[in-house]
Amino acid sequence: MNYLRKMTGFTKSPPRVGTTEILWSWIGAFLGISAVAFLHYEILNETDLVMIIGSFGASAVLIYGAIKSPLAQPRNLIGGHVLSAVIGVASYQFLGAHMWIAASVAVATAIALMHTTKTLHPPGGATALIAVIGGPEIHDLGYLYALMPAGLGAIIMLVVALLVNNIPRTRRYPEFWF
Repeated sequence: MNYLRKMTGFTKSPPRVGTTEILWSWIGAFLGISAVAFLHYEILNETDLVMIIGSFGASAVLIYGAIKSPLAQPRNLIGGHVLSAVIGVASYQFLGAHMWIAASVAVATAIALMHTTKTLHPPGGATALIAVIGGPEIHDLGYLYALMPAGLGAIIMLVVALLVNNIPRTRRYPEFWF
């Protein structure tokens, strides 16, 4: 019975954010994703390189829409993606014959490593998983996946976050670096 009681919640939902906050979140997300998508589709189109991965959508929510969250800070953004990418690639290379194990090990180990290094960034779990379940385009990158798209893409999105999130007087980013 105590177990079920814990699931009822104990606080109220936070208030809705204002229109200005929504607008700046939209602008940041649009520009950040535009930057990595442009590089992916227009510059790297004729290469075997990748610049955009699905987990960047979740990063955009954090670094443009929840900028005060500890999970949205630069250390977490960069460290979470890069460390998780390395774990994901290693999991695929060592356990890829058993994809369900490789996927599980990648995400669980990425979470543990992000906790250990104080770089917890929820999209990092997706970055690790993409390294395992991605197609040949991702698998062929090997450990380069950790540098590009995971690292470089996150850095590009961080630069946009630093610029956009500090334009209005009501916003300040980051809360901390290290």
